[in-house]
Amino acid sequence: MSWDSWDEDGTPHPLALRRTGRSEQEPDRLPEVRELEVLGWEPAPEDMLWVFLPYVWPPAARTWIPDRSTHWAVETRLDGHGHITAVEAVPLAEPDLHDLDWEAEEVLTELGLPHRPPGRLWLLRPLGSLPTVGAVLDHLRAVAEERGVEVRASAEFLALTRAELAALAAGSGSDT
Repeated sequence: MSWDSWDEDGTPHPLALRRTGRSEQEPDRLPEVRELEVLGWEPAPEDMLWVFLPYVWPPAARTWIPDRSTHWAVETRLDGHGHITAVEAVPLAEPDLHDLDWEAEEVLTELGLPHRPPGRLWLLRPLGSLPTVGAVLDHLRAVAEERGVEVRASAEFLALTRAELAALAAGSGSDT
């Protein structure tokens, strides 16, 4: 596994190998995600700002599991007074799932990064002395603001993030 990769040839976290088949759970509710959270892993942020994050996160502090989850479309019907009359949840169809990935892939292309391997849920561990992945993201935002780099999915923010993650990893011994 190397820096700046989607770990294309890598294997999922061993805990994920105990489960197979589609689950009706949403990604963050999968049992393997919950088990990994107990071990200090956190789901990678889903915000488009951070779509590149698993690619540049130190390999020793990132892992993935097969995405067995179900993404749901929820339809709510209202009466003329705005009161809910019915709610229906159905799994998203395969074409709709590809539409979810389209925006992320477009951002990655604009950043000059390769497309993500499909069907993966990424999990990350905090770096340095920061206690959570959220704290790492807050740190990255603060460093960007301090250096006058706009916090958005851009080549400049990607370069800052890559360098800052390397520095944090070097401080925590997670740069293998």
